[in-house]
Amino acid sequence: MGAREEKALVVAELKEKFGSAQAAIITDYRGLDVARVTKLRAKLREAGVEYKVIKNTLAKLAVQDTELSELQQHLQGPTAVAFSYNDPVAAAKIISEFAKDNKELEIKAGILEGKVIDLAGVKALADLPSREVLIAQVLAGIQAPITGFVNVMQGNVRNLVYVLEAIRKQKEA
Repeated sequence: MGAREEKALVVAELKEKFGSAQAAIITDYRGLDVARVTKLRAKLREAGVEYKVIKNTLAKLAVQDTELSELQQHLQGPTAVAFSYNDPVAAAKIISEFAKDNKELEIKAGILEGKVIDLAGVKALADLPSREVLIAQVLAGIQAPITGFVNVMQGNVRNLVYVLEAIRKQKEA
């Protein structure tokens, strides 16, 4: 297989990754040593996020003539992308937290469900609660009215018992 075929395969692979990821965070990793990049990869892998160094020219070809074409302006300098296929918040949260402690890691832009988002969008995404916390909040919201209803019903039964007890005492006297 020649170099041209290999490049075509990489472009097709990147196009597929950009298309199937729920979220992708584009970073500039210049200045990070191997140990810190390895640490970042490990954290991302634990969350099911793939971190891949990409060639800008091939990535530009992958997004060319797609709804992600505006991403081309962010594809300069050393570029690595965190692809998150299951949890759109995970990649943004891990990358943002890592960037706070490692100033060399620069967030360029992101993709959220097929739309390009800027740095502010990535930070807003990182500030969202995790999927598990959101599910817990929804369940708590569903459970609250039921709990209130049960308490109201118990209150009526309790009041009825008090009234009956008062009537019983009154009749005994």
